Amino acid sequence: MIKWIKRLMLFFIISGSFAIGCMSTVLVWLWLQGAPAIQLDENTVIYSDDQAILAEQHGLKSRYAVDLEAISPHVTEAVIAAEDQQFYNHLGFNPKRIAGAAYQNILSGDLSQGASTITQQLARNLFLTHDKTWHRKIEELLIAIRLEMFWDKDEILTSYLNTIYFGHGQYGIEAASQYYFDKSASDLSVTEGALLAAIPKGPSVYSPIDHKERAMERQEWILKQMNDSEFIDDEQFAQAIDEPVRLTQPVTSKSEQGQYAVDYAIQQAAATLDITPEQLTTSGYKVYTTVKERAQTKLEETSDQHLPDDKEFQIGAMTLDHETGAIIAMQGGRDFDQSTYNRSVQSKRMTGSTFKAFLYYAALVYGFTPSTTLESTETSFALNNEEPYQPSNVSDVYADRPVTLAQALAVSDNIYAVKTNQFIKPENLVEAASLFGIESDEEPGLAMALGTESASVYEMARAYSLLANQGKSVEPYMIEKIEDRHGEVVYEHEAPEEEAVLDERYAFVLTHLLTGMFDNRLSGYLSVTGSPISHQLNQAYAGKSGTTDYDAWMIGYSPHYTTAIWTGYDESQPLERRSETQAAKQIWGQYMNQLHAELPADPFSVPSGVVGVEVDPVTGKLATDACAEQARLTYYIEGTEPTTYCEAH
Repeated sequence: MIKWIKRLMLFFIISGSFAIGCMSTVLVWLWLQGAPAIQLDENTVIYSDDQAILAEQHGLKSRYAVDLEAISPHVTEAVIAAEDQQFYNHLGFNPKRIAGAAYQNILSGDLSQGASTITQQLARNLFLTHDKTWHRKIEELLIAIRLEMFWDKDEILTSYLNTIYFGHGQYGIEAASQYYFDKSASDLSVTEGALLAAIPKGPSVYSPIDHKERAMERQEWILKQMNDSEFIDDEQFAQAIDEPVRLTQPVTSKSEQGQYAVDYAIQQAAATLDITPEQLTTSGYKVYTTVKERAQTKLEETSDQHLPDDKEFQIGAMTLDHETGAIIAMQGGRDFDQSTYNRSVQSKRMTGSTFKAFLYYAALVYGFTPSTTLESTETSFALNNEEPYQPSNVSDVYADRPVTLAQALAVSDNIYAVKTNQFIKPENLVEAASLFGIESDEEPGLAMALGTESASVYEMARAYSLLANQGKSVEPYMIEKIEDRHGEVVYEHEAPEEEAVLDERYAFVLTHLLTGMFDNRLSGYLSVTGSPISHQLNQAYAGKSGTTDYDAWMIGYSPHYTTAIWTGYDESQPLERRSETQAAKQIWGQYMNQLHAELPADPFSVPSGVVGVEVDPVTGKLATDACAEQARLTYYIEGTEPTTYCEAH
């Protein structure tokens, strides 16, 4: 008998030693594996310039990671009470719960009973499938032990709360809190925290939206567990039971504003970080843009109001702060959901008469003044070995007399423009356009004066911003700053040194000439091109419109902002209705008024070396008392102003 007992004791000693050895080996092996590597998809948020949220981008899962301090303690207490009351005491698994579940599973012949701790659930959610097999449960246990080895309890709980599924596409407590209650997880009450804690057990079964009664039953059970665990006292329990639950109404799908701007910001931010847009939108970045929410809203509302009903009729628009280059608003089409093609940056269209700004800058440099006159009459230009070139004015209307540059630009006289191009020579016009960043793909020719060159809205806004910024160049940009998921700044825009590309004196003289399109004193044989909107403008604006058979442009600026707008059809369908040819002007005028409603009506700043004199706009000579009604203050490079008085009146 004694011999048998000794053998039994030896067996237990050997078995125990073997078990301890195996366990020690497993623990050492787990330690050598190190902490499990975790990289979760997380929503990327796009902000406006005042840090309002423009958009939230995510992949298949909507998730925001938050620290434990940013989660209401009522939530953590509810989750612990519901899922794992011994969480802060065990080493990643609960032997008593495992034994009980195993016993029930053996009796039932399946694995329906679970005993997973919060740590084990986190291991499963992050690294494993939800298959109910012994193999998966063993893997779950081993990963849970590794998590406990290298993470403290608060880190485990934080990761768990940031990863569990709360139904309706929402992953993590912050996304769920925003979705169900439209508030941050830090602001959740006991009642709300308990209701959210009820969902993960079965998101499709305990959804408070789809199955409110069932969800409330489990919420009440969780509140009872919190009371039993002394997380809340009897009074708090009673109050929580009686507190009504106010869920946020599910948001119906609708077209979002700023989608073209947001898409452009994503593309630019991804390129800046040298990653794909897909990587950007699932990595928890915070992208701070230059977009002004109010400006973006006004641009889109005004576009909707004035675009013709034809859904194929498109728009490309962009507004710059021309002192910095910041893009404050962008519209790439009339409906992002129908077409993601961004016509403000991706499309190049014939510029029409908006190209004349570059022509007349060159003309000023080559000796023209606002008073320079050329004959406006039907003209055929003889070209070497080619058919004569016969441009025409709108409706074939001509002054049949000499007209000044000031009036010709204001009414967009094509004959004057082609004669000017002939004088300065087309190759010099190409060079002048390149100063503005418009590179020509064409052979230099007289027709270039009328805008046969194609450019994007982005390029034309940048070009006109040179004039608005006293000849100093700026590069349009939209990304101000990017932070990673940890709040570290990984990119911040640095303003490059300004470069004087244009002579500020000529730039200002041309700017003042461009205000003429809104001044009816310059109307005569033709109306100034801005007359349809001039009566509604509330600021000093300079600009130029342009129309081809297929394109309508309006580009202009104030001392504050530059806006370029193109309208037309993608497939070069002719513009035949007035609503098609005038849409760009109408949108520009109303939008710029709204954009400037709260800004001071500042004049354009006059640089040194420029003088202003009262001039008769028809003759280009100094005005007399007889010219008072139509006399216009006009600016000249000092020494080029007129010295003779008008005798026409």
